[in-house]
Amino acid sequence: MITKEKILHRFINYISIDSQSNPKSNSTPSTKKQWDMANFLVKELKEIGVSNISIDDKGYIMASIPSTTNQKTPIIGFIAHYDTSPDFSGTNIKPQIIENYDGKDIILNKAKNIILSPSYFKDLKQYKGQTLITTDGNTLLGADDKAGITEIVSAAEYLIQHPEIIHGEIKIAFTPDEEIGRGAHYFDIKKFGASYAYTMDGSQIGELEYENFNAASAIIKVKGKSVHPGYAKGKMVNSMLIAQDFISSLPPLETPEHTSDREGFFHLHHIQGNIEETVLEYIIRDHEEKHFEARKAMMYSLSKELNKEYGDNIISVEIKDQYFNMKEKIIPSMHIVTIAEKAMKSIGIKPIIKPIRGGTDGSQLSFMGLPCPNIFTGGHNFHGKYEYVPLESMQKATEVIIKIAELTAQN
Repeated sequence: MITKEKILHRFINYISIDSQSNPKSNSTPSTKKQWDMANFLVKELKEIGVSNISIDDKGYIMASIPSTTNQKTPIIGFIAHYDTSPDFSGTNIKPQIIENYDGKDIILNKAKNIILSPSYFKDLKQYKGQTLITTDGNTLLGADDKAGITEIVSAAEYLIQHPEIIHGEIKIAFTPDEEIGRGAHYFDIKKFGASYAYTMDGSQIGELEYENFNAASAIIKVKGKSVHPGYAKGKMVNSMLIAQDFISSLPPLETPEHTSDREGFFHLHHIQGNIEETVLEYIIRDHEEKHFEARKAMMYSLSKELNKEYGDNIISVEIKDQYFNMKEKIIPSMHIVTIAEKAMKSIGIKPIIKPIRGGTDGSQLSFMGLPCPNIFTGGHNFHGKYEYVPLESMQKATEVIIKIAELTAQN
């Protein structure tokens, strides 16, 4: 249907553009370099012939594929984000193309002894004989979510070139800053005009998700007093040691590396400190609302206990909700999940319906009134040097988009 060569060429073009977001910036997009990607996408959308292309002052791109039927059909949408994670370098990405993968270790970087091995990353085994796109060990790959963009643009191009395929009007949107939790903040649902949509932002082939974490960020500040260590008895308060007490008081097995499926966690992702002050940055995640609220309450309770032990106002906790589980907004519109499931099965893909251990623009959009389940893009090991994507999975994701468009017009 859609050639792998064209998909590969498009994907390589996208990942060659550095478009990392920055959580410390207050602008939208959060980085100027995201505009490079946004402008490139607008240019390409014009070239393939989609309609009603727009880009606003926040970098949100929207476009349409006209209906090919006179029958009244729901207007559906497909959404992806063009920023890449700030967790790992996205500058000067040099992908490696592994054709006819033999199922063995892949040397990403010989000089640094960085190896992508199926003995550790067991998902690799299912892609033996396929074409893998990997990093060179120095950067992330950017499949999150430039694989999703590649698939949407490739499907749009195919549908425009094949007007004999019956489908209703289709909306396309590309957003900035999803990786820092702001991808839907300025999304104009009314302007978009879809009844419902799908984010192309999942991982391995077959994933179909309509549940995600409830999410919050937490900043814990610990105050101390610095005194010459030779004369510190009864005077020094070492904020780093109190911070250590806070860390060790949280459940040690409720961290990302010890949890799976619907299990929530506390994740300490950044720490900076000295004697005078230590700052801990956490994310809090749980699928169940009551457990989510209990996790936040635990942090507040722990800070109160430690303040009693070390002195009032030694520790402060600031927690901000980020997004919520979209399940409650999807359930009333479950037919959209059923259509996606049927689309996958019709092209030989076994659907993997499971909760997202993370979030997408779709979680926020669902609460804004646009039900938005999530579909696989094919990528694995996002946000780091071991990231890879099978080319065949991207091809199949593109076909799923086209099939969803067809099936929606038939319902």
